[in-house]
Amino acid sequence: MWLVVKYSVFAFVAIAVNIGVQGLTSYVYGGFLELYLAMTTGTLGGLITKYFLDKRYIFYHQTSGLKESSQTFILYSAVGIITTLIFWGFEISFDWIFNTKSMRYLGGIMGLTIGYWTKYQIDKRFVFTQRNINSTGEKSRFGLK
Repeated sequence: MWLVVKYSVFAFVAIAVNIGVQGLTSYVYGGFLELYLAMTTGTLGGLITKYFLDKRYIFYHQTSGLKESSQTFILYSAVGIITTLIFWGFEISFDWIFNTKSMRYLGGIMGLTIGYWTKYQIDKRFVFTQRNINSTGEKSRFGLK
């Protein structure tokens, strides 16, 4: 139960960062393709925030150096592409249907909520796994022998 509470709070924090960065981006730049620029900057802010919170406080994942840390972040980000498509699909759809920023952000929040639930399921299976040693003595990312 405590894990659900922590994950929910961290998802809320990452959603707030994402929407906040989007709002700031829209405020600073209201020109051509503003929606997509705002979604991109918000996504990057939310991604970095969520990665560090998940890595440290949800999965208690430790890496042995910069190389392994970078590989974990790249895998985490790659998995995030799937969930980003969910989030962006909701936000763009709400923007197109309702044509207001408040409904656009509501769509974004709904998409992020669904995306984060999906991402947790994928991350615990493929990203933040216990390393297994294969038959050659090397660490195996997915526990494959």
